[in-house]
Amino acid sequence: MTGVRLWNGDICDLQVDALVVPAMPTLFMTYGVAAAVKQRGGHGIEFEAASRGRQEVGTAVATGAGSLAARHVIHAVSAGPDRKTSTGAIDAATRSALRLADSLGAGVVAFAPLGSPLGGVPLAESARVMLRALHETLGATSVGEVVIALRSAATYAIFREELSRQRMLRAVQVTPGSELVGIPIAPADAASAADPEPVAVIASAPAPAGASPAPGIAGRPSPGADHPTPGPADGPGDPSADIVTATRAGR
Repeated sequence: MTGVRLWNGDICDLQVDALVVPAMPTLFMTYGVAAAVKQRGGHGIEFEAASRGRQEVGTAVATGAGSLAARHVIHAVSAGPDRKTSTGAIDAATRSALRLADSLGAGVVAFAPLGSPLGGVPLAESARVMLRALHETLGATSVGEVVIALRSAATYAIFREELSRQRMLRAVQVTPGSELVGIPIAPADAASAADPEPVAVIASAPAPAGASPAPGIAGRPSPGADHPTPGPADGPGDPSADIVTATRAGR
C-alpha cells in the first residue's frame, strides 16, 4: 500500500530506508533537524554530503546514515545560503527527495518538515506545499510509504489540519494529469473485499490512548525499542480514523 502519514516523534529514532532532512546548498548540517541527525548519526554524514560540492536549491543528495537505524539520509536543498526558503523551493526539494528515494529502492521514507517561519514560510504553507507535492509525486514512484515526522504538538496540529483539508478536496476532485482519483473516505477497518485495491493512503490519525503499538511496516524488520518503525500517527488530536484511499484511474 502506498501512502503518506503523520508521526509524532523524533525522526532520528525511525528505522526506515531513508530520512529526508532540510539542507542548504553547501550541505553542511549546521542547523535544526540536520544538526540533530548529524549529532545522532555521526559527523561522517556531513563530511560525505559536503564532499559533493555546492548544490542548487530544489535538488537532493543522498548519503549514508552513519549510526542511525535508517539506510540513507537524503539532504533536500530547500533553503538558500541565507537559510531563507520559498514555497517553490519546498515544492521542488520535496519532489526531488522523493524521486531520489525511489532511485535508491527505498520502500519507507521519513520526511522532516522542509520549511519554517525562520525561513520565511509559515508552517501551514509549508505543510500545504509538502503534502500536495507528495500526493502528486508518490504514485509515480515505487516508494511504499512516506512518514512525516513532527516533534511538537503545535507542528503536528498544523500538518494534521492541512492533511484533513486536502483529504476533503481529494474526495471530490481529480488532480489534472494525475493517475489518482478520490473515493469515499472510510476508517481503515471499514475496508472489505468489495473495495477497490488501495494504492494511496493519504493520511492516518493518532491511535486512541492506550492502544497497542502498531506492527512494523511491511518489508522492514520489527525494530527494538530504540528504533521504532512508525506506527499509526502517535500524537495529539482526534483519535478517530482519518484515512483517505485512492485507486488508479481505469482500474
